[in-house]
Amino acid sequence: MDAKTEGRMRLTLLGGFLGSGKTTWLRHQLHEGRFRNAYIIVNEAAEMPVDDVLLGGAIRLSVLSGGCVCCSGKADLIALLRKLCDEGSKSDTSNLPINEIILETSGLADPGPIVEAIRADPMLVHHIVVGEIIVAVDALHGMSQLRREALGRRQTEIADYLIVTKVDEADDPELLKLLAALKRLNPGAGITGAVKGSPYPLPDAAGVEPEELPPISGETARAQIFPVVLDIDHTIDWTALTVWLSALLHARGDDVLRVKGVIRTPAGRLLLQSVRKVMQSPEILPEQDNDERRRDNTLIVIGSGYQPDDLMRSLRYFAGAGKTYSLVTMCLHLLG
Repeated sequence: MDAKTEGRMRLTLLGGFLGSGKTTWLRHQLHEGRFRNAYIIVNEAAEMPVDDVLLGGAIRLSVLSGGCVCCSGKADLIALLRKLCDEGSKSDTSNLPINEIILETSGLADPGPIVEAIRADPMLVHHIVVGEIIVAVDALHGMSQLRREALGRRQTEIADYLIVTKVDEADDPELLKLLAALKRLNPGAGITGAVKGSPYPLPDAAGVEPEELPPISGETARAQIFPVVLDIDHTIDWTALTVWLSALLHARGDDVLRVKGVIRTPAGRLLLQSVRKVMQSPEILPEQDNDERRRDNTLIVIGSGYQPDDLMRSLRYFAGAGKTYSLVTMCLHLLG
């Protein structure tokens, strides 16, 4: 389908809960040549973004950080989209016109208000058409998120396409249960599988009885989720940092939903990522001199149920220069 629809720019909205694999999927699409000429917008709830350093395949990219574009960052999104529309109307400004926009939202964003804001704007409604809403769903944690997270359900219900990620790591019974739940929540959505961004076959969930999901309201709803940015300076020992992070996920994995960051180590620049208690294998990133988007030695922790200052205080206490503590000692401290 032509990216330009009825003279308007086509916007694809890529959403999904924290750690669902949105950036990994988009990174692979860019590598394969899909969205080659699209303008990429990356939204991160934290003031210090990380995901943009992974999207080096994007020709044109903007980052909106410090708030979700469905609420506190909505004005910044509208301003950027208006700017792109204005540039797109000037045929002599670029040899590569903007016909398509990909908006990768924060894992805390609700796609509904974003679509409503675009359609309600008197300028954008004439220049942008929301073509597809793609939502990534984590095969490992998707079912528990649907049980507990009202936002996870809203993201699922509004999607045109659902991409179930990390399919190769999921147990078949749980995966079938998830697929049945997704089909009940959004029977009109297309559902496909992916592993590290590449297409991956899904099992046939026909005949599987979907689980009755409990209502989420009042005391059963999670406390407010927020990001915390941890600056890893020279006083933090790399080895102790890895032990502290393992202890944090082991002790508070139900509260810490997502950890991501790029850390400079003796082995090079490492991408560290976790979803709940599952720590992904570190990925060595290439050196990128003069890259203004680089965010080395920063960890972003997203979760709830703790005080932001407690994380940095705990990190410095256990991982400061010359500090050595066992994993058990750190876990007991973090549980307390």
